[in-house]
Amino acid sequence: MDVNGIQLNVEMEGEGPPLLLLHGFTGSIQSWRRILPALRNRYKVVLVDMIGHGLSESPVDFRRYSMEHAVEDLLQLLAQLGLPKVNLLGYSMGGRCALQFAVQAPERVHTLILESSSPGIAAEPEREARRRSDEALAGFIIEQGVAAFVDRWTSLALFATQQALPDFIKNEVRCQRLQNQAQGLANSLRGMGTGVQPSWWGRLQEIRVPTLLLVGEHDAKFRRIGLSMEKIIPGSTLQIIPSAGHTVHLEQPAVFTAAVMDFLSLHNPHS
Repeated sequence: MDVNGIQLNVEMEGEGPPLLLLHGFTGSIQSWRRILPALRNRYKVVLVDMIGHGLSESPVDFRRYSMEHAVEDLLQLLAQLGLPKVNLLGYSMGGRCALQFAVQAPERVHTLILESSSPGIAAEPEREARRRSDEALAGFIIEQGVAAFVDRWTSLALFATQQALPDFIKNEVRCQRLQNQAQGLANSLRGMGTGVQPSWWGRLQEIRVPTLLLVGEHDAKFRRIGLSMEKIIPGSTLQIIPSAGHTVHLEQPAVFTAAVMDFLSLHNPHS
């Protein structure tokens, strides 16, 4: 679909209340395939490859990848689809985008589900350090290519728990990541990385929609972030998923899906 002058790959499956899914960095629509069958039985699931990912366009100008533009694109996309309000689920980078969407356009969000997500980095010195780190990583992607980057990315401690997954699942994830383009991944880091996005810690109390925070038991950093967010977002609920790391929906898909479906059923009683 043409959205604000760029091509975004969009799919819709199922019927019922709309549920928009936003994947993480290096992900795509394919990232949700293991949990999609349960979701589409009761919801109209809207899947989108975020800018620079999957089959969506990868513009040359990294400024087109900002979170502000991403939110504008989602608003335009939903308008084109005739969806004034959605349930919104985002993972990691997609969760940061979902959170910014909920702060900037609360009237368009029915419920909010954030998996392994953060409101950004509050302290400027830490943000600057992260910007430098992301810029170096973006340069590595351009110079060394996607395959070398994927090897480096998957070796991060953040994803250590995924080593326990069956080989065929690890191979599926690797193949999906390799389908991304170097320019798209590099510009995503430069345009919507944690170091360059706004910090939303000071505005979390403005979120008034039902909010579910999901984190993995073994993801210590995002457990801490989730606990802090739960204290600030009014009426939010934090659920820590046992035997999972950062990518809960991949490592514990059945438990993740059950948590999401229970939450959505509570707030979409006719679904």
